[in-house]
Amino acid sequence: MPHDSQPPPHPPRQSPHPHRPSAPRHQPAPPPYPGDYLMPWQSSPPPPPPHPPAPARGPAPAPGHHSDLRRLRTAYRLLRRVSALTALGYFTLFLLLSGYAPALMTRPVGDGGLTTGLLLGLCQLPVALAAIAVYEWTARRTVDPLSAGLRDRARRDGPPPADRRKGAGR
Repeated sequence: MPHDSQPPPHPPRQSPHPHRPSAPRHQPAPPPYPGDYLMPWQSSPPPPPPHPPAPARGPAPAPGHHSDLRRLRTAYRLLRRVSALTALGYFTLFLLLSGYAPALMTRPVGDGGLTTGLLLGLCQLPVALAAIAVYEWTARRTVDPLSAGLRDRARRDGPPPADRRKGAGR
């Protein structure tokens, strides 16, 4: 029997997991060029890996107490409703009387040619101006002091902690 210089063949390697083929375990070779060297097809070096996202902060607390803000909103809401209902209510009353009480609206007032409908129509402008005047007077009396108090308290306390970061004033 001639002697061969080749060793006998080994049986194929068995994978520790029979359902998955075994993969060679080796580390990829480092690139043949330095890290700052660009290949001809590269326009810029690869971007650095992204930083992990910063933990999310909750919303910044509102200045002042919540009850103060609630009182301000309520006062302003009441102010808007009263002034709007005054002007629109008078106009709606005028329209309803014109449609459903034509005898009343055509009744003459005094000796001239002035009727009730014409007189009520001419009074719409003074009623709108009165609604504006009441709006301003009520705003100065109720809403403005509340908002000025909140503004002063916010200036005294400084910005909320979330707004003290760099660039928050831009």
